This record gives sequence, C-alpha cells and structure tokens, in this order.
Amino acid sequence: MKDAAVSAYRSDAWRTMSDYVALTKPRLNVLVVATSAAGYYLGATGSIAPAAFIATVIGTALVAGGAAALNQVYERDTDAMMKRTRLRPLPDGRVSSSEARVFGSVISIVGLALLAAFSTWLASALALATLVIYLCIYTPLKRVSPVATVVGAVPGALPPLIGWAASHGSISIGGLALFLIVFLWQIPHFMAIAWMYRDDYGAAGFPMLPVIDPDGRRVGREAVGYAAALLPVSLVPTIVGLSGTLYGIVAAVVGVALLVLSMRFASARTNAAARRLFFASLVYLPIIWIVMIADKR
Repeated sequence: MKDAAVSAYRSDAWRTMSDYVALTKPRLNVLVVATSAAGYYLGATGSIAPAAFIATVIGTALVAGGAAALNQVYERDTDAMMKRTRLRPLPDGRVSSSEARVFGSVISIVGLALLAAFSTWLASALALATLVIYLCIYTPLKRVSPVATVVGAVPGALPPLIGWAASHGSISIGGLALFLIVFLWQIPHFMAIAWMYRDDYGAAGFPMLPVIDPDGRRVGREAVGYAAALLPVSLVPTIVGLSGTLYGIVAAVVGVALLVLSMRFASARTNAAARRLFFASLVYLPIIWIVMIADKR
C-alpha cells in the first residue's frame, strides 16, 4: 500500500510539473533559448563569459515562459473554444487561473532579476519590453485587430537582440539585423498557421487576417511581402561583416525558396500550400542560425 501511495504521489507530481511546463509553451521557448544563445555568441567581441551567457539564456527563457503563462490566463476562455488549445492546462481545469498567474509572475520576475544581476541592464530592459509588449499590447489587441500579428512579432523577435545586447553591450546594426530576420520570418510562418487553423480562430472570435479575409488574397500578399523583405535583410550579416560569404550564399538560397513557397501559397491558398510553407519556415530559421554561427567573422 505504501509503495502504491508513493507511486501515485510521484505520478501526480509529474503530471502537475508537466502542466506547469506546458504553461510556458516549451516548443516556442526552444526558439527563444536558441535565438538568445545565438545572439549572445554572435554579439560577443571576445571570449564568452559562461555565467553571463547562462544567465542571459535562462533569464530570457523564464521571461518568455512567464509571458506565455500570463497570456494563457488572459485567453483561457477563448482557448477553451479552440480545438488546438482546449486541452491546455487552464481551459482543461488542471491548473487554476490564480495558480497560473502566480507562476507566470514569479518566473518572469526571476528571469528579469537574473538578467539584471548577471547579464546587462540593457538586456534586462529589452526582456521587460518583451513582457510588456506581449501582455499589454499584443494580447488584448489580438481580440480586436489583425494588426496584432505584426505587433506580436516584435516580442517574438527580441530574444536574439537580448542575447546580442548582453554580450555586445549595445544595440548595433548586427543586433538589429538579427531582430529583423526573426521579425520578418514570423509573418509568413504565422500566416501559414493561421490559414490552416482559420476555423478555430473564427470560432474563438479572433479577427485574424484569414478570418476576416476568407478568400485569402490579403493573407497571401502578407506572406509574400514579408518573405520578400526578409531576403535582402537576411544578407545584412554578410554585408556588415558579421558572417562570411558562405552564410550569404546559403541565406540567399533558402530565402528564395521561402519566397517561392510563399508565392505558391498566395496563388493556391490551400491548406496543403500553407502546410508546405509552414514546414519550410521551420527549416529556414535553424539553417540561417547554424550557418551564421559557423561562418562568424
């Protein structure tokens, strides 16, 4: 009986821990960790300081995870209306809103404190901006305007700039290029997702562009426009000497591929075309970062 009780306790504890991890949107946080770490490495002008590097990456991840948890507190009612989100811990009742609010607030504060104490004040300020824009502007705007997608891309693109500011000590053209690459990349990526899940967003009352533009012409134009803007911006690291020629060639090739798939999506406006664009966008970003890091000058 004792062993059974211990086993049940461990199982419950594991489920609870898994639910709290789910509140941080771990798949999204993988991108935050990777881009903040890459930004730190690319911005460093000398040797890497291990303590500052670890604090920057963990602190940025905690702030992003806290923002995700607090966002879910705000959107728990609409999450319950959508097939893809209704089994999240809050709408499914596995975590209460008060518990999630405390959890999100605590890890956000810890993340900001880590950045302030062991990284730089600039990195901490950028992380705070991430939190404020995501929660105070993007989250409420999402219910009233499709412009929220572009606004939400700002905090989504700040992690590499946080990493850059932590190691470089300032925001320069190299850091801005990293920010813009991720910012512009997010729009075709999200347009593909929003098109595939447009019925879900419509059911929850979110006026996403695919909801208010049912024939998808504007959706396609947005994907193509941002993919087209991404292509020259992705070459800036080579132009300013942050990375070498190899990176520039690879960035041009994968940028053209992403643009072509965006154009095909804009033309067909089918779920299959959106899915191809979505998976291409998932492949694009790791390639860009890996080659940029490998070819750093």
